[in-house]
Parts: sequence; C-alpha cells; structure tokens
Amino acid sequence: MNLEARKIEFVQEFLKIQSEEVVSKLEKLLRKESTSLTNNQFEPMTMEDFNDRIDKSMEDSKNGRIIKAVDLKVKIDKWN
Repeated sequence: MNLEARKIEFVQEFLKIQSEEVVSKLEKLLRKESTSLTNNQFEPMTMEDFNDRIDKSMEDSKNGRIIKAVDLKVKIDKWN
C-alpha cells in the first residue's frame, strides 16, 4: 500500500473516532512529529555562507544598520 492510500485510510479511521481524548492525543502527536520533522530539515551552513554572514553583519554594523537588543525587545512587546 502506498503512502497516499495509507493516509486516506488513516483519515477514514480518524473520522470514525468519537473520543475527544483520543483526538487530542493524536493532535499532540501530530504537532510533536511535525515539529521534529521541521527541525530535522535544517542543514548546516557552509563555511563560505558563515563567513558571508559575518561580513554582512560587520558591514551592517559599520553603516549603522543595527538595533540594540533593548530596543528590539520594546518593539516585540508592542506586537502583542
């Protein structure tokens, strides 16, 4: 059975569930696994990329394109 068929079968079984507790557990499991998959998809950057980012950061600093951490926190607090 291929993945698409398995997913359809799973959804059909899921729709039959009448327990809110079971649905909640499945939701938590799905969130946990989705987060885990997302975290595992990141690849380390190359040394060239790393050095490019350092160079860009240094250039931003020299040209005043920076914000103090305290000011950034104030901005973020205003988002809510």
